[in-house]
Amino acid sequence: MNKKMNIAIDGPAGAGKSTVAKLVAEQLSFLYIDTGAMYRALTYAALRDEIELNDGPSLFKLLSQIDISLKHEKSGVRVFLNEEDVTDVIRTKEVTSNVSLVSSHELVRVEMVERQRKLAEGGHAVLDGRDIGTFVLPDAKLKVFLTASVEERARRRFEEQQAKGIDSDFEQLKLDIARRDELDSTREFAPLKMANDAIEIDSTTLSIPEVAELIIELAKERTT
Repeated sequence: MNKKMNIAIDGPAGAGKSTVAKLVAEQLSFLYIDTGAMYRALTYAALRDEIELNDGPSLFKLLSQIDISLKHEKSGVRVFLNEEDVTDVIRTKEVTSNVSLVSSHELVRVEMVERQRKLAEGGHAVLDGRDIGTFVLPDAKLKVFLTASVEERARRRFEEQQAKGIDSDFEQLKLDIARRDELDSTREFAPLKMANDAIEIDSTTLSIPEVAELIIELAKERTT
């Protein structure tokens, strides 16, 4: 695929965006930019430094003092906070339950978006998040809005955590996901919203490879 193209994959928590985006990037030999991991890294740093998560200016100050980098390795994308590998610790329950609040602050999002746009400048990148197609990369050549039922998203998260040996409660996961949907959709700045020119894919009854294949076919159509 020679034509310059960026692919934006948006959708609610637990819809499978990151897993699908990684697979699409891998099969198209594109750069995968995990925007969610960037917000998670900041959330982890804020929790570690005991910064008030409702305080946007303090979070922005912290962000301006840290370097968040994504390194692509054979095993996948590793996330670094300065020189510390935080790939696993940013997936803890504490980080997950607070990342929507941290990412809701306009100062934080503006700075993060600037970093994400720089990473995608060369084209041939896949980005996933809540507002990639509407705000981060409004000119992306392909925009996908990936959804799934709350029940299905909770089930996937539950199985993922069980496989990692993380103690998990299915009913609580459903409540947490519904809460994140509410927070992400109602925040004042760059809320979760489907772009007008996005293609919606409901993944409730589809496997990850099936969703990835659909997106790859859409990408190929846009380069012919």
